Amino acid sequence: MNPGESAYQALNRRAFLTRAGSGMGYLALSALLNRQRFAASTAEAPGGRWPGSVHPLHHAARAKRIIYLYMAGGPSHLETFDPKPTLGRMHHKPIPPSVLQGQAVSPNGRSTNLCVGPQFPFVKCGKSGLPMTTLFPHMAQIADDLCLIRSMKTDSFVHDPAHTLMSTGSLLQGRPCLGSWLWYGLGSECDNLPGFVVLRTSSGGHPLNGDMWGVGFLPTRFQGVHFRSRGDVVHYLRNPEGMTREGQRDAIRAVQQLDRLSPHAIDDPEVATHISQYETAFRMQMSVPELVDLSSETAETLRLYGVKGFDGSFASNCLLARRLAERGVRIVQIIHLDWDHHYSLKTSIPTTAAQVDQGTAALILDLKRRGMLEDTLVVWGGEFGRTPVAQVFTDNPGRDHHNQCFCMWLAGGGVKAGHVHGETDEFGFNVVKNPVHVHDLHATILHLMGIDHERLTYRSQGRDFRLTDVSGQVVEELLA
Repeated sequence: MNPGESAYQALNRRAFLTRAGSGMGYLALSALLNRQRFAASTAEAPGGRWPGSVHPLHHAARAKRIIYLYMAGGPSHLETFDPKPTLGRMHHKPIPPSVLQGQAVSPNGRSTNLCVGPQFPFVKCGKSGLPMTTLFPHMAQIADDLCLIRSMKTDSFVHDPAHTLMSTGSLLQGRPCLGSWLWYGLGSECDNLPGFVVLRTSSGGHPLNGDMWGVGFLPTRFQGVHFRSRGDVVHYLRNPEGMTREGQRDAIRAVQQLDRLSPHAIDDPEVATHISQYETAFRMQMSVPELVDLSSETAETLRLYGVKGFDGSFASNCLLARRLAERGVRIVQIIHLDWDHHYSLKTSIPTTAAQVDQGTAALILDLKRRGMLEDTLVVWGGEFGRTPVAQVFTDNPGRDHHNQCFCMWLAGGGVKAGHVHGETDEFGFNVVKNPVHVHDLHATILHLMGIDHERLTYRSQGRDFRLTDVSGQVVEELLA
């Protein structure tokens, strides 16, 4: 309101229409400037690579790349990395109310209140004496390289929202995943492959939604590229009959010439994205066959991983992840299903553990001997843990979902080696020391990659979003 102007004059119809019209103009200008700002920031490096939106990095990076071994389904911390002798002594007895602290024994309301002791023995591994289940004889060899978090917490005990939170920092679908945020922030070091590759193993377990590698509201160029485990690794890798490489190159060039007319007319950054994707797809036709051809690997390396070639197994995907990392791919995620053990824990978890044990250990050992582990961050874990009580008590019981505490580990990339962080109670029900929320984990991962999690943002729907939303603290105790 101008000096001397009455409230009535300030709110008359003409003033209202004038100010409303100006407001709409400001909104349009803001949207235009935001689009121009993004377009200006998308200047590509030679070869069509995205250089990253964080220039320079917010601080010195400890890791250049990340390999995320995602154990989908909720691995039981009580059978893997969190030994509980007291729980073992209470086997088949009711869990004390003092442990529950007024909480439901199972959020789903479908469990007994009878304790189930750890079903497999634990041993101290390595010079650090890190306790680990005997189900992981190969991982025992890398105990001194692991930074184990025993105090993870998440917000949901249901698979889909828990997967979404672990992947995107939100329980709601439609947000960018960790890999897409990293590709957007850091860019790619590779001309012939995407900056973010996803590999999946095993056909069992709970189905996953695309948010695990989804781009959300970020430009579509940062979408994770799913490499298949069977047949052609990427769809349409081979040209159809009658199409030569030269003919395909001519077709792409013609489409590019037409597409480049569009930005001047509609100023849409997605047009530039599509041009870049055509080029990457064309180059991948040459690079991917060589990538999955393991004939150049030594016999000793193949024995280390326990594979003979690329067969879509977890172990061969781990070897493929190392090859992708060598070629400049920033983010590789391997998703392994089959960890949802509601029943028959004694007979089912050994099978799943054996599927991932050798490949996981081989990846760490292989990276280490090549001098890559020090700047490669490896993450291992699922979306939540399991209850200390039986879902149905039998001679071969299982465990229900549990979000109050679970285990994950990190290795390489600037984290403490042979270190255990956090603690749960004697029953593995609640965190009693140094809780780490999913947002804290994400903040720490970004920090190791040279990014301040509060400063990596993207404007969408009228506000700035970030991976950690409005939460998250870097867990300094995990850093070397």
